[in-house]
Order: sequence, then structure tokens, then C-alpha cells
Amino acid sequence: MQECTQECPQECPQECPQEAFRAQRSRLVGLLGAGSQEGFEQVLDRLLAHDVLSWEDYEGLRGPGQPLSHAARRLLDTVGSKGAWGCEQLLAAVREAQADGRAPEPRGRWDPRAPQPARELRCHRPALVRRLHGHVEGALDLAQARGLVSPYECDEIRLPIFTAAQRARRLLDLAAVKANGLAAFLLQHAEALPAPLALSVEDAACQKFTAKLRSTVSAQARFLSSYDGAESLCLEDVYTETALELGAEAGGPGAATLGLEALFSAGASRNADADTVLVVGEAGSGKTTLLQRLHLLWASGRAFREFLLVFPFSCRQLQRLAGPLSVRALLFEHCCWPDLGRQAVFQFLLAHPHRVLLTFDGFDEFPHRFTDEAAAERHCSPTDPTSVQSLLFNLLQGNLLKDARKLLTSRPDAVSAALRRHLRAELLLRGFSEDGIERYLRKRHREPGVADRLVRLLRAASALHGLCHRPVFAWMVSKCHRELLLQAGGSPRTTTDMYLLILQHFLLRAGPPDAAPHGPGPGLLRARLPALLHLGRLALRGLGASCYVFSAAQLQAAGVDGADVSLGFLVPAKSSVAPAGPPPLEFLHITFQCFFAAFYLVLGADVRPSWLRHLFNGRPPTGSSLLARLLPALCVRGPPGEEEEEEEGEEEEEGGVEAWLRRAEPHNLQMTAAFLAGLLSGEHRGLLAACQASQKALLRRRACARRCLARSLRRHFCAIPPALPGEAKSVHALPGFLWLVRSLHELREERLARRAARGLDVGHLKLTFCGVGPAECAALAFVLRHLRRPVALQLDHNAVGDVGVEQLLPCLAVCKAL
Repeated sequence: MQECTQECPQECPQECPQEAFRAQRSRLVGLLGAGSQEGFEQVLDRLLAHDVLSWEDYEGLRGPGQPLSHAARRLLDTVGSKGAWGCEQLLAAVREAQADGRAPEPRGRWDPRAPQPARELRCHRPALVRRLHGHVEGALDLAQARGLVSPYECDEIRLPIFTAAQRARRLLDLAAVKANGLAAFLLQHAEALPAPLALSVEDAACQKFTAKLRSTVSAQARFLSSYDGAESLCLEDVYTETALELGAEAGGPGAATLGLEALFSAGASRNADADTVLVVGEAGSGKTTLLQRLHLLWASGRAFREFLLVFPFSCRQLQRLAGPLSVRALLFEHCCWPDLGRQAVFQFLLAHPHRVLLTFDGFDEFPHRFTDEAAAERHCSPTDPTSVQSLLFNLLQGNLLKDARKLLTSRPDAVSAALRRHLRAELLLRGFSEDGIERYLRKRHREPGVADRLVRLLRAASALHGLCHRPVFAWMVSKCHRELLLQAGGSPRTTTDMYLLILQHFLLRAGPPDAAPHGPGPGLLRARLPALLHLGRLALRGLGASCYVFSAAQLQAAGVDGADVSLGFLVPAKSSVAPAGPPPLEFLHITFQCFFAAFYLVLGADVRPSWLRHLFNGRPPTGSSLLARLLPALCVRGPPGEEEEEEEGEEEEEGGVEAWLRRAEPHNLQMTAAFLAGLLSGEHRGLLAACQASQKALLRRRACARRCLARSLRRHFCAIPPALPGEAKSVHALPGFLWLVRSLHELREERLARRAARGLDVGHLKLTFCGVGPAECAALAFVLRHLRRPVALQLDHNAVGDVGVEQLLPCLAVCKAL
């Protein structure tokens, strides 16, 4: 062979493969050892298919646990002894792995009925790995049903440490050593599978960016990020499916339950020309965790393989972005930065938008509402900057990245009719099913007997069981399982009861052992009252500014110090871009922020009782008249002297408590109002009185909140139109009905519930499509049992379930139809 003096083995593999191979050994070790495991295994696939490696060589090289650089040196030693042809094949395999080619092999390259199927699997191994990628689960199920593989062998292949491609290789490895027909089955099964989608761009920069994006998304999604930052839970270990439904109004009669993989199916379409899919669910129903599961499935190659690029965003992080922004800056600077070929990557996603998915979590936490006026601001250039609001709204409408799929999550109250016109599908997340609650608790508690005791406790305490259909409450039960199992005074019945229990749990955990008596006693709260008020002021200030992520300056302004943060209610905010300074903090969950805001409104020294009316009256409409602006004050008259305080409050600075209540989002105000009613209930009066220096102030706040709630109920029922002569009054519940009923239930005042029931003079009450679950059923029963006339209660298209029906038992005596 003619001697060659060139350095790169790619320049002259035909003339001098062995010489180039030896001269470039250190470089080859670097290429193979510093690359990915997937690239190294692609090289092995090709060498095995071309008989450069024997089966014995292959098994020795893929031993688990060894560093990739060691395996690379052993591969070079093995191939170097095979001669010039083997060296040439290795160099070609390295070049192919560097290009990361994804083009599928032509159909029919392997013979499904070959007389030696094991040999056929080996000769066409690279193509078969690509064909089986993402379809191993289905192949294993079919093979196990036919008795070709055992359950143990399936479990070994399905281990979560393996990628989708590695599972495909291990299935082929198993077929190579089994003589029971598995190899022939795989050949035939792979032939019937659809050809893998090919990346229609030759630039390796797109391939490398896709690999980096998958790695980034996988790292962010691997551990459970919802609810608690104090522990690292692997999402795979605790994730439990939630009930995802397509509403009857969108998908025909009845509600269809969907799997996560059906999020983008054509059957769920209501507007085939739109790009945006919306998942709505109440606070704590599991929307963030659902998205996290989707991200992990995509990053690991197990699902959603139709998307080559997935960009995850949080709306609470988007609102923190200052200044104009372009689509390119949003994707690359605030999600994942391409290391090379940025223009080529961007051109690729513009040319192939149908292969791109953008997810936006928590649209209800975005400070701007999607209205017709906001949607009228068109922006169609992906490179020109615009405001974050305009950028997001034009993405959702399809003016930017048309045909790229967008997935949005939100609480129902934040979704406008204008936004619904641009939705491809709207899905409802119900939370856990009754079986799902038990599965979740058993995943969280693997200690013998603990999960069994918790399940028995929930079955015996139907009110608590009803709350746990929301995953956030199931998590609380899991966190507070010791307190619940040892509690002698009964289980929590209301939302506020549960949050006071988790408050006690965190305070006991933050203090030294035996520093406080067991239970949420006055001494425990009194000792930590300054810290709790600091957190409450921060929470209320954030609600007033639609702010859910707090910088160090905002923490300092609210008086929150390191000791307050150490209680555990504030955790580092999740962000794809590492902050330059100290990481910003956020509350464990939006419900915790509302709870602490209510706690501050009850016990804060600078809170005037008259300001609580903003929780129940809401803010006046824009451009309202003087009479309309004065109406809330006229509706609620406090004790003597309160009017003068009200007038003084008008001069309050822009950043005061009343100003925060005026500016807060209605759905956050409603949640805060329900917590405030629960804290002011008779059951917790003694607990809070011990923390309040002025008993008179606490009583005034309770009296004002009670009058506000009564007035809101009266106005709500007066808005119901009268019945036609000779007919029973039939009404569909107005949007605020369930919130008012839940607030009554949290307050636990029988006399007010009786007065409210007298104001509801109807013969037929429709609550269809109102998001009624077991917890709402308990609140309905608390009020409706005081009705003086029988009522027909219609609860179709909700998630009542057996536990919800059990909660309705106290009011069934006044239901002439259910």
C-alpha cells in the first residue's frame, strides 16, 4: 500500500487505512471516548453488521460500567488486529456516527422470512435499531403474549436507565441468543412498523442541537419539581396518571378520557386550522407535572417522536423577561443555545415547523389577558423583536411559527373566549381518580404498612378523601402522614384545615426537636408569627403585581430573611437559564401563596377590616362611574368609625395592601377569600386569637368578612332571573356560585348557610361543566341541605365519582332528582 503523509483519516481511508488508523489513534480515542454512548453504540452496530466484530468481541466491548474512553481503546485494539479492511470499516463507521445520520434504511432491506433470522438481524442491525426505536414497548407486549420472552426479560429491557435506542439493541441481543422464534418475529414485526421520520437537513449542527436539547430537557424533567423543593424525587418513581378528558362540547356526547400520548391526536380537534392545544385544570390538579412527564417522554425517545425539537417555557418566567424579544432569542437565549450553526438550526425549524413543539405552563400566571384588542396586534417576523406579550399571543394565534404545535396549561378562569377561537383542542385535567390516589400513595410510601394505613384512613375520612383527588392535596397527605396517622382529633375536612396541617408540619421540621408541642397549637404559630407575616406580606404583594417569582430585592422589601426562607415554603424558581446572582425564589405552589396572603390579611397589623371587601366584591370595571366605584363601600358598612378609616385609606400609597387587593387577579382573589373564610371560622378562632394582640381587630375582620360574603351571596342570587308564570325556576349556576359556596363551607357557619339557602329559590339547579369534584360536593351539601323546597340537582359532565356522591348524602333529602 502506498505510503500516506496526510493527518486526517477521513482524507485517505482507501490508500492507507492501517497507517492512518495507527497515526490517528489518540484522535480516534478522543472522538469515541468524548462523544456520547449512543454514538459509540452506533459504531458497534455497523461493525457487527459488517462482520468486523464477532459476537464475542461485541459482548466484551459493551460491558456496563466501564468508561467510554477505555471501551474506545479496546475497540481500536480489537479492530487493529483485523487488518486493513477492518480499519477502513471503523473509520467509515466513525464518520457516519459523527454525521449522526438518521435517514431510514429502505424498506425490504431485510428478509422477514429469512432461513437464518438471527443472522439477518445481525446483518441489518443499524436499520433495525432505527426501525424499532420508540416501538420496543409494543414489540415486547406482543412477544410476551406469544410466549417468546419472559416477564423478567421484559423488565430487564425496560429498565429506565436505558434510552429508546438501547432498549432496541438489547431486544435484538436477546433475539440473537434465543432459539424460540423471537428473531423471526422481530424481522416480521419491524417490517410492519412505519419508517422512522428522517431529518431533512444535512447540516450536522441541527443534529447536535437536537441532542443537546434532549439532554437539557431530560435534566430538567428527570426529578419532580412540583410542590416541594426540599426533596429530590425521581419523576419515574412517583408519577401517577391523572384523568385527562375531552369535554363533550368539543368532542361529541359525553366526555372522552384520553391518554397523555393522545394530546395531539386528530380525534381531539375542534379547529383543525389552529396550532394550540389547551389543558385546563384547577390549581393543584397536576398540570405542571403532566407537562414534565411529556418532556421526559420526549427527551428519552419513548413518545412524541413526531417532534424533533421541544421547547419548554413557564409563563411565570416569561413575564420576568424585560425588553423586546424575537422568536429566535426566545428559543435560543431563554431555552437552549446551539453550540454551532445557529443560523442553520433556526432556518431548519422555520422550514419544518410541524416538527417543533412549544409548551407554556401556567398561562393563568401571565399578567396579560388574551383579549380581542391584544390579539389584534399582529407580529409575523420571527427575527424582529417585540414585547413578550405580543410574542406569546402571536405564537398562540399562529402568526409566528405557523404549524408548530403549542401546548398551553391554565386554570379555567384565565381562559377567555377570544383565546378559545384559536384552540385546536381544549382538554380538562381532572386530577387523580380514586384508584390513582391509592397508586400515588403506594409509590410515595414503600415502607411496609404505611401506605395501607393511609389508604384505610382516607377511606374512613371521606372529606379528606375528596380533597385528595387534587394531586397537591395527595402530596400534603403524603408529607403529613405521621401527623394524620397519630391525630386523635379527627381528619381535616376543609382546604384550610389541610393547609394549617402542612403549615404545622413545616414549622415542626424547621425547629429543633421537641421545641413545640405536637399539633398546630398557639405556641407553635406564635413563635414563628413574624416569619409567617413576612411571607404573607411577600405573597400578597406578589398577587397584587401578578408576580410569582421573587428576586433578592423583593424579598428584602418584604422583610424576608434567610431564617424565613429556611422554613421551606420558598424554593428556588425553576429556570432553563442560570441566573447571574442569587437564584430567585417562588412559593411551593400558587395555592401556598394565596394561603399566606390570607394569613397576612387576618393577622397583619396594617390591614384595615374594610379592605377585605375587595376579596368578595372584586375590582370595579374599567371606566366605571363614581356611583359604581362607591358601590362596594355602600354595600358593606362596618362598625362605627370604619368609614373614616376608609376615607383615610384612599390616600394610601400605591404599594399598600388595599392597592395590592385592587390589582390582584380575580381567580387568585377568590382562592385567597376562601382561605380567609377558613382562617376566620369558629374552629380556628382560638388558634389565631392567641397570635393576635388585639382581639377586637380579629373580631372586626371576621364580622366584615362575614358581611361581605353575605352581601355577595345576596347579589348573586338576586341576579337569577325570575321563573315564567306557572313554571319552576330553572337556572344554570353562574360562574361565581361554586366559589361562594366553597367560601361558606370554609367559614363553617350554619346560620349564614341557612340564610344563603333561603335566597336560592329554584326548582332545578344545573351545575353541568362546572368542574364539580368531591370537594365541591361537600360544599354544596353544606349549603343545599338547608333548602326549604326540593330541588332537582343536575351534575352531568363533572368529576363527582363515588366519593362525591358520598359527600352529597346530607342534602339528598331535599333533592327531588339528582
